Amino acid sequence: MVDINRAASRIAVIGTGAIGRAVVHRLLGAGRDVAVWNRTESRAADLVTAGARRARSVREAVSSSTLILLTLTDYPAVEQCLAQLDTDLSGRTIVGMYTGTAGEARLAARRVTSLGAQYLDAGIQASPETIGTDAATILYSGSRHAFEQHTATLELLSRPRFVGESPEAAAVWDLALFGVWYDAQLGLLRALDAARAAGIDVTEFARTAGSQLGHVVTAVSATVSELHQAAYPPGPANLTEHLTVVRHLIDLRAGRPLGDGGLPEVAARLDALIAAGRGGEGLTATVG
Repeated sequence: MVDINRAASRIAVIGTGAIGRAVVHRLLGAGRDVAVWNRTESRAADLVTAGARRARSVREAVSSSTLILLTLTDYPAVEQCLAQLDTDLSGRTIVGMYTGTAGEARLAARRVTSLGAQYLDAGIQASPETIGTDAATILYSGSRHAFEQHTATLELLSRPRFVGESPEAAAVWDLALFGVWYDAQLGLLRALDAARAAGIDVTEFARTAGSQLGHVVTAVSATVSELHQAAYPPGPANLTEHLTVVRHLIDLRAGRPLGDGGLPEVAARLDALIAAGRGGEGLTATVG
C-alpha cells in the first residue's frame, strides 16, 4: 500500500479521450504529479512524453494517487474500471467525470464508498478546449468533504460548483439543463415544421417565435417563486384555457416527423387538475 501522505499531491486520470487529455495537460501545466491509464495504452503515449506517469493498470493508477478522475465515456466504462478495484481505498477520492444517469451515479458512489473512498460525481458543462478556463463549469455532488479537500485542484479545470450531497445531484442538474435546451430547440423545430407545411414564410415566423421563447426566459424567476410558494396564479391563461390550446397543438402536430412532444400526457394532467377543481390555476400547477 502506498503511503497516503507521500501520494497526497498525486492525481490519476483514467481515460484519455478528449476531456481526459485536456485535463491531463492542464494538471501537468500546473505542475501536478499525474498518472494516466487508458485501455489502449498507445493513446496515452504522448501524455507520458509530456510528463505524466504511465500506470500499467487501473489498480496501479488508483493505489499511487489520492485523487482519481474517471474521465470516461459512460457508466459501463466506469463500472469496468471500478470492478478492478478490490482493496482498501481509504484516504482517496474518486471522481466520476462522465455523462450518466442518477441511478448510475448512485451505483458508482455505492461501489466507491464500499471500498472506503470518497465519491464525487461530476457534470461537465465544458468542451475539451475550455478546460482550465472560466468558460468551463463542472458540477460536483456527493462528498462535500472531498470537494472541499480538493477544491484547489478542481479549480484548475473549471469553475467548480458543488450542487448537493446526494451522489446523483450533479447528473440530474446536468441532464435537466440538457433537457431545457432539447425541449426549446425541438419545440422550435416543431413550430417551424408546422409553419412550413402550411406555406408560411418561416423567416417571418421565426421572428415571432423568438419573442415567444423570450417570454419563457423572462418568466423563469416568477416560475421558481410559484414553486417555492406553492401558489399558481393563472397569468395569461388558466388551466382550462391551456387545455384547449394543448388539444389544438396535439391535432396540429399529428403525423409530423418530431411527434407531439408528449402533449397527450400534458393534456391528461390538465384534465385531472381541472376535475379536481383547480382549473383556475396557472400552468406551474402541473408540477406543483
